[in-house]
Amino acid sequence: MSDDTAYRDFLNEKFDVGQLFDKPEPLAGVRVLEVCYVVLGPAACDYLAEFGAEVIKFEGQKGDQMRFVTPYAYFWKNMSPGLEIENHNKYWVGMHLGHPQGKELFLELVKKSDVVVDNLTPGRMAEWGLSYRELSRINPGIIQLHVSGYGSWGPWTGRTSYDAVAQSMGSLSPITGFQDRGPIKSGVWIADWITGLMCAVAVMAALNYRERTGEGQFIDYMQVENVIRWLDWTWLYTFKTGENRKRSGNRDLAVCPSDLFECSNGWVALAAFSEEEFRGLCGVMDRLDLYEKYADPLKRLQDENSRKILEAIGQWTATKKVAEIEALGNRNGFAASRVLTAADAYDSEHYRQRGAVQEYEDPVYGTMRQECYPPRMSETPSRVKWSSRPVGFDNRYVFQKILGLSLEKIKQLEFEKVIFQWNPDIPSHCPPPDWDGKSGLKLP
Repeated sequence: MSDDTAYRDFLNEKFDVGQLFDKPEPLAGVRVLEVCYVVLGPAACDYLAEFGAEVIKFEGQKGDQMRFVTPYAYFWKNMSPGLEIENHNKYWVGMHLGHPQGKELFLELVKKSDVVVDNLTPGRMAEWGLSYRELSRINPGIIQLHVSGYGSWGPWTGRTSYDAVAQSMGSLSPITGFQDRGPIKSGVWIADWITGLMCAVAVMAALNYRERTGEGQFIDYMQVENVIRWLDWTWLYTFKTGENRKRSGNRDLAVCPSDLFECSNGWVALAAFSEEEFRGLCGVMDRLDLYEKYADPLKRLQDENSRKILEAIGQWTATKKVAEIEALGNRNGFAASRVLTAADAYDSEHYRQRGAVQEYEDPVYGTMRQECYPPRMSETPSRVKWSSRPVGFDNRYVFQKILGLSLEKIKQLEFEKVIFQWNPDIPSHCPPPDWDGKSGLKLP
């Protein structure tokens, strides 16, 4: 057995998806209180929950707006796909935080928690007496993250933002799309998801600082600032040249060739930047004249030259099938891969084996197949344990198990409408019609 094979076997054993639930979670013992709606804040907490943090999500009477945001008005067992994807592994509480008793209960939980996350209108938590000033007085080690479109201070504070607005205000939309058309926003909520990821990174940094100093802190995260941060070389180029970055479709302006090309039976992504890669591509195209003329990667990046090269590649791929291009790329050192659909990715053996897509049995909703967040960690891997839940599904667990309230006190709080469960008249608040009334509950 070669050293390469032996090492690959070692890695396969280390990262065996079948052992996920036999391994510890890196954030076990970290408790997060989530007062978040839509995608931006919940996504941040979802990243933390998949790495083992105990995330307790609070909803008001109307529930998270994402219970009603769903593609083509599609629901599955009363659940909106828009809600489900950023709300794994959480405990669900229905509570009126603006009620004096609700505030009191929340502050009792703050004493026992590590992180509070909200993405409400800036100042809303302060109106309820739950600003960082109040929280840090009762728990000096608390970390509070507020994330919003424009931050909690500055001239634009309080303006409404959604993903499409953030992509536009962060200058992503104007550089996305084809040269002869208008701006385009991403097909997914990319400003929400990547901002959520960076929020989770910020929380991890604050937890590390607290471990060394004992001090908590307030994190103010602005979604639009985060979009600005992604735009790679755009800012220095614009600063030094005085020119705005132009839309270029699928063409990469800093790598040539790197583009999407149409084949006789589909589309392929192809890139070959180094001289060696470009030579391999030109060889299989029977166009070594292109290599001889444009071997230097910088020469290829000149606009007129790039267009000639990409046109020649497009003419060649049009005569080939996707699988042929992929095979030629593997044999000749340039990157080539078919453009996968969502179904292709979900059924991919590569993603399944690596745990990027995990299949599990949810006790409320049945068989689920979900993407799970990278990175893949050998000793403390992320995992999906359960899906989103109906409003107030875990009230008893949180108030009885964590706060130690009696069942009688919990019923009194329900009677006084401080806490509540799903509204049976609103299907997207409710469990599936076939739910047995106990599966999935932490305290039946």
